[in-house]
Amino acid sequence: MSELGFDPSATRPEALAALLEQIMAVYSVSDDETSLADSIEDFLRRECPHLTVRRHGDTLVASTALGRDHRVILAGHIDTVPVIDNFPPRWLEPGDPLIRPEIARDHPDERVMWGRGATDMKASDAVMLYLAAALAEPAYDLTYVFYDHEEVAAEQNGLRKVVETHPDWIQGDFAIIGEPTGCGIEGGCNGTIRFDVITHGVAAHSARAWMGENAIHKAADILNRLNAYKPADVPVDGLVYREGLNATLISGGKGTNVIPDECRVHVNYRFAPDKSVAQAKALMMGADAGAELGNGEHVATGGMFEGYGIEMKDESPSARPGMDAPFAVSLARLVKERTGRDPLAKLGWTDVARFSQLGVPAVNLGAGDPLLAHKHDEQVPESDLGLLAGILEDALG
Repeated sequence: MSELGFDPSATRPEALAALLEQIMAVYSVSDDETSLADSIEDFLRRECPHLTVRRHGDTLVASTALGRDHRVILAGHIDTVPVIDNFPPRWLEPGDPLIRPEIARDHPDERVMWGRGATDMKASDAVMLYLAAALAEPAYDLTYVFYDHEEVAAEQNGLRKVVETHPDWIQGDFAIIGEPTGCGIEGGCNGTIRFDVITHGVAAHSARAWMGENAIHKAADILNRLNAYKPADVPVDGLVYREGLNATLISGGKGTNVIPDECRVHVNYRFAPDKSVAQAKALMMGADAGAELGNGEHVATGGMFEGYGIEMKDESPSARPGMDAPFAVSLARLVKERTGRDPLAKLGWTDVARFSQLGVPAVNLGAGDPLLAHKHDEQVPESDLGLLAGILEDALG
């Protein structure tokens, strides 16, 4: 276990940089979060006596109990997507050619943390760890959640498991998810469904192809439908969400000289928060197709893929912006003062949707450029840590 911490005499920038460097150095790709969870638990118990610390699996929940009128939840996932030659991490000094041009331009003479998880979302985790130690007497009761398995299928999500097992741990009046937003507010989120669109054929020797029926060739129509799709911009509660529909995987065939009897095109539909999961599925496969997670293949009765086999693989609901909550209004005003930025729509799925289902308004607010999430040159300028910490300290303190 790696020990997390900072010198009590350290300035806020020094403390934030130390915490980021330490958690970045701990490998935590999904399924390997235990070491980082152990280190976070040790830090919270050692440095934050004002917090009640609980653990479920590799998810940590730490809360104040000050009797305040309202409670704010700050949540961040501790897992990352797989490494692509970007671990171990390191600080890049000004002038390093690995610093992206736009970051070098906007943050001259500044260090940049490079490596897997820098943007998504260990920079925000470092800020939340700092706040957990620094805010002993906040204006609101606070709950910090550091959770595992966000970057994989929804059923593995550590926050979901805590919500189901210990719902009393995740009660609050407002939630902030530290997903990268460049320290601006991104409200709500698109929902997502993933499913296989399946064609069937008849196997035969490729030398006598007329004896079979080629399932891969049949998939051409599926790809043509996807290629013809035009992404929609959907306004919801004053924010504009862009939808997306894409094939992300394709598989078929059993041998190089065998006519394939099945082909699967894996499709991901990102839908705006004006739609429920059921409405999104109806657009893709009809309202009564019967395709649910874990119940195998069904025939699409309508929608874009009518007549094709459908097997559901994953689904997560969208979330409306929630920007009319009183805390959201004051937070948006503060963010505008510090960054000049108005709230935007969150296009990727985040756990604001999970809080929305619980009736807790939530926004995304975190360090780092969201466009760099999951990239091989993921990086975050050091000043983003201080900017985010300053906003949250003033909003919560």
